[in-house]
Amino acid sequence: MLEIREVKTKKEQKEFIEFPLKLYKGNPYFVPPLYMDEKKMFRSDYVYYDQAEAIYYNAYRDGKMVGRISGIIQRASNEKWNQKRVRFTRFDSIDDVEVSNALFNTVENWAKAKGMTEIVGPLGFSDLEREGLLIEGFDELSTFEEQYNYPYYQKLIEAYGFTKEVDWWERKLTGPAENSDRLARISDLMMKKYNLHFGTAKNTKDFLKKYGDQFFEILDTTYVNIYGTVPFTDGMKKMMIDNFKLIIDIKYVAVILDENEKVVCFGITFPSIAKAVQKSGGRLTLPALFRLLHDIKHPKVIDMGLIGVLPEYAKKGIASALLAHNIKMFENGIEHLETNLCLEDNINIQNQWKNFENVIHKKRRCFIKQISREE
Repeated sequence: MLEIREVKTKKEQKEFIEFPLKLYKGNPYFVPPLYMDEKKMFRSDYVYYDQAEAIYYNAYRDGKMVGRISGIIQRASNEKWNQKRVRFTRFDSIDDVEVSNALFNTVENWAKAKGMTEIVGPLGFSDLEREGLLIEGFDELSTFEEQYNYPYYQKLIEAYGFTKEVDWWERKLTGPAENSDRLARISDLMMKKYNLHFGTAKNTKDFLKKYGDQFFEILDTTYVNIYGTVPFTDGMKKMMIDNFKLIIDIKYVAVILDENEKVVCFGITFPSIAKAVQKSGGRLTLPALFRLLHDIKHPKVIDMGLIGVLPEYAKKGIASALLAHNIKMFENGIEHLETNLCLEDNINIQNQWKNFENVIHKKRRCFIKQISREE
């Protein structure tokens, strides 16, 4: 007998968090989120609950857990885009349409009672969370920032009536393209022409103190029209800064300043910690911390995070200076860079990768379905 149960007890919360760890046990490509971060979802003061509401469900068959899902009504997003959407996230299931249909139907009924008209996903509370269903690249190690899933997930989602809304592409950058010297020359010219220079910092704390506030201002401006984004709240900013303190090495971040020391452009990349957290199931055990610190100080792979440019500089080629900065990473023993998610129709960002030897090695999709109305 199949039962869908709303997550309410501590035991059910633990089962919700640990289900994917069991489902993907031994899978060499799955990288879990930090266990402590997932636990925060069930606290009443969770950072996103001032702008969203969420519900969590576990699926059981004959007492054994076989799936999970969360539904999110992101009010800030719905207001921004004038929509009535519920997002589904943290969907995991055995390969069984009965299970997946029951999970989706339960979230849809909840959303219908709330007056929603569409269901989309996988999408989290914001684009700072994992988003998109992996549809290509199942034999590639996931980045820490993004979710891995089995190939059959697409079949289960489409069986419920979902169709494509957007796709993201992820690229592996393995070295500079042949014309990368030209990129460096152009970026130098642009920097001189507009009286710009790279900012400096003694350490991560100094970097955040100097540039943190301006960083978020540019982020909100740069990503205002990007799919699924919501404005930063003070809580989101604090959470992001706390995460930065854990994994940022200032060797892999760059800010470009004008003659008044104002930030006009920034780029943030992270040493990959995917393998460091993989063995411990996302728990920061002592051995996991040692692995994490080692990989931050001696990375072989770099995950590309965020690039922000003030609108008045967006078409002046300033971002080329950041790309030239990234190219230099290969001189320090970096094997490759991961771009993470880039919308397939974002031509500006897709064209940037021509400066690297690269391959599209993963694709992700967000699905949409109209919520059925009772006759």
